[in-house]
Amino acid sequence: MYPGWAVGARYRRVMGHGRDRLLRNLLGSLVVLAVIVGIGLGLPAVDRAIPAAHAIPEGRYRIAAGVSVVPPRGAFIDVTQTEPGAHEGSALFLIGSVQYAVVVAPFDGTLAQAAERLRNKITAVAGYQIADGESGATTAAGVQGRQGVYVTPGADGRYAVFLADGLDVELTIAGGIVDLRRRLPDLEASILSLAFGGPA
Repeated sequence: MYPGWAVGARYRRVMGHGRDRLLRNLLGSLVVLAVIVGIGLGLPAVDRAIPAAHAIPEGRYRIAAGVSVVPPRGAFIDVTQTEPGAHEGSALFLIGSVQYAVVVAPFDGTLAQAAERLRNKITAVAGYQIADGESGATTAAGVQGRQGVYVTPGADGRYAVFLADGLDVELTIAGGIVDLRRRLPDLEASILSLAFGGPA
């Protein structure tokens, strides 16, 4: 992808490729961490974000690189935290007190590595812990992934990660314990609606 015409140029380009990959990974990490930290700073922040929440047309919501989900019933999109893109991007859905983030980025590792990376992002936030182990998950289209639970002070969380077509999709959910449990069936259905390979 980054051919060099001389040793020095090749070195600079290879290093540039690594730097681009690090920047893409950093972008995805920052989006997930922003959602997680937002919950950690208090669920009232969701109320302040409501003016940025826009209604979503029914049907699939395309995020980036052909990846799409069917949002949960009653969800709004936070336009200030949503960045669609041709190759990578993110979306933040708001459902009551619940925040549901989907981050799409290129990734050339394994599913196990992608799951470990997401767990590390979650536990990097003070007070956030992975709970109850991790299990397999399969989308309605047959894409294999991993999912689990995390806990925070005063809130519950769920996470899932799927890998296909050279893309890593991280899904994180956090919200008030009662509200999250009430909305969990719709949220889980949305996660399993994840599809790869549509029009970007």
